[in-house]
Amino acid sequence: MVRTKSVGGTPSTRKGRARAIKHVLVLLAFGTEFCAPSARAQQPDQAWQSEVRKYSDCRDWDDALRIVDQQIARSPGDLDIRAWRAQVLTWAGRLPEAEREFKEILKIETGNPDYWMGLATVYLHQGLTEEALKTADHAIELDPNRADLRATRAQIFHANTNSGEARSASSAISGGRKEELRFGFDQDVFSFTPANRDQWVTLVSKWTPRWTTSGAVSLYERGGINATNFVGSITRKQPLWGSLTIGGATGHDNGVIPETGAFFELDHGFKISEDRPIRGIEIIYGQRWYWYTTARILTTNETAIVYLPRDWTLSVGLTEARSHFSDTNIDWKPSGQTRLSVPLGHWSERELIGNAFFSVGTEDFAQVDQIGSFASRTYGGGLRFRFTALQDVTAYGAFQQRTQGREQTSFGFSYGIRF
Repeated sequence: MVRTKSVGGTPSTRKGRARAIKHVLVLLAFGTEFCAPSARAQQPDQAWQSEVRKYSDCRDWDDALRIVDQQIARSPGDLDIRAWRAQVLTWAGRLPEAEREFKEILKIETGNPDYWMGLATVYLHQGLTEEALKTADHAIELDPNRADLRATRAQIFHANTNSGEARSASSAISGGRKEELRFGFDQDVFSFTPANRDQWVTLVSKWTPRWTTSGAVSLYERGGINATNFVGSITRKQPLWGSLTIGGATGHDNGVIPETGAFFELDHGFKISEDRPIRGIEIIYGQRWYWYTTARILTTNETAIVYLPRDWTLSVGLTEARSHFSDTNIDWKPSGQTRLSVPLGHWSERELIGNAFFSVGTEDFAQVDQIGSFASRTYGGGLRFRFTALQDVTAYGAFQQRTQGREQTSFGFSYGIRF
């Protein structure tokens, strides 16, 4: 049950208001586009809220604020409506105004943890992570039994970002071409918070049979905040021991992605047979470091790819995440994933390959910076269609079930050309 110390109104009214803002204020540490909560709010008048959701979904902030301001004029003492206004300002990226609005609300009502967590979210988007942490801690002190408050505090230091390093490091150049250029788009839609988006481009260059470089740029959109990430890596291949990839990442984090990152990966394959059920096995081991303003994340990744007859492949991977915040103990969290890839058709130069995957653990496999913040099960699949010897397109979709009844739907596509 949500607890609140809001003054005024009956106990049932106060509980209804707390439920109404719980899902639109507390769980907003990442996202770019408003995904309206389900109709769990118990306020009698929900028409204006639906209109605000509709305009926010279209990023029409002026009309969304106009509707909220009309409600404030009708009920100037209703702090919940003013909290809606502060949140719309946050989504619109008008952070100084959102900060002032939340502070004005807290001058009147200091005992509502949801208002404090809303202010913490604003601090996060401003890049003020220490202030965000202190404010989130105060919210938890007001209601220490609220698990959602503690989860949001963890998300403050685990803003959503996709692993552009994995994409760039694993890109392969086929057909003897020296360059591969790939463009992609990803989106995550949540049942409890606005959506996340990112656009990215990678360039892989094969200089010699032994040396390959990769570079990537990703543009992120999180809760009205934009961030940019640059990733570079170099790979050395050796016939006897396989390949070694090392790289790093940096960019304009804006408080929603890691400030810097580094990684390495070892890859070695073993050929077994041409006619047995298992043709070969590839073993990949890697480590990745992510440095936030006040947090450090280390992941170790072990993957085994089994090559089967008819070009089928089965991969099994494990991830262990080591999270360390400025005022918490070091914590390790495990996750696992399995993927099956199957050729679906081949017509001259054209080829269609499909895959299905399942993952379980304490992270979203597409977003390693969320490790440790929740438990989940993810189901998904994808397609890769090569329509010429030099061009292909890929697409994927995934559905994730999280703790506390939350859900996430992810999808994306990319286009690659070799030259």
